[in-house]
Amino acid sequence: MAAVFNVLLPIFALILAGYLCRRLGVLGPSAASEVNRMVVWLCLPALLFEATATADWVQIWQPQFILAYSLGALAVFVLTLLWRLRQRQGLADASVQGLSASYANTGYMGIPLCVLVLGDEGLEPALIASLIVVCVLFSLAVVCIEVALQDEKRLHRAVAKVLLALIKNPLVVAPLLGGLWSVFDQPLPLPAHRLLDLLAAATAPCALISLGLFLAHKQSGRSEGSIGLVLIKLIVHPLITWVLAFQVFQLPPLWAYAALLLSALPTGTGPFMLAEFYRREASVVSSSILLSTLGSLFSLSLCLYLIGQ
Repeated sequence: MAAVFNVLLPIFALILAGYLCRRLGVLGPSAASEVNRMVVWLCLPALLFEATATADWVQIWQPQFILAYSLGALAVFVLTLLWRLRQRQGLADASVQGLSASYANTGYMGIPLCVLVLGDEGLEPALIASLIVVCVLFSLAVVCIEVALQDEKRLHRAVAKVLLALIKNPLVVAPLLGGLWSVFDQPLPLPAHRLLDLLAAATAPCALISLGLFLAHKQSGRSEGSIGLVLIKLIVHPLITWVLAFQVFQLPPLWAYAALLLSALPTGTGPFMLAEFYRREASVVSSSILLSTLGSLFSLSLCLYLIGQ
């Protein structure tokens, strides 16, 4: 439990920093939205571009692990999406909440935790899972939201509007451009690489501070549905991944343990960034991030105990 606590403490400290800055009046009422816009338009695109442009695709090509982790996350996303749609929620809000239930905090928590528990060999599965989360899940949620926001009745015009909106979206364009760069197998120029490093490093801290700023407001939205999302994230997601990793694909021990550990992580800040960016109801999402982060102290400790056995 001490290992988990050491990874969680900086996360709570950054959320608390944002909360106190708003409560003490250091940052104004629009700070949460403005900091989040900086993350969406500058920091996160830099992270996505650098991740895909510098990825060693030969090294990270682990088909069975990719399938086990991707199918587990996608299953959770789709099941949550259908559940929320049956509750008569709109596709945009249901997509954000589906992402909340499946979007693990692989970057900020998963990488240090896997290295701490599994050694240096744990870095590779954590990096692969991070790419899956930010490129596949994030892009899928963005596409669903863009489809939901279109009011065009004619199919061909609706498709054209969605494609145009996606082309203008930095969260979709950045990884595509990064993947295109990697095709040419050329290193990034040193100044560009350092610039991207600086922006990418600011992504998680700024997103967590923005979350704290948002939580400091008296939230008018309803957040009762966050408990269900937290239970799905911390119980259903690891269970599905456990079946896939240990029973279906029978991964080697290190890769199976990594898949289980990464799926048991709490919700990352990505869903909150999308909710704020698209002006969707963010109360449920912010509560699920906070509660799942608290709950992960126990779920991750249980996973570590099972791995130790």
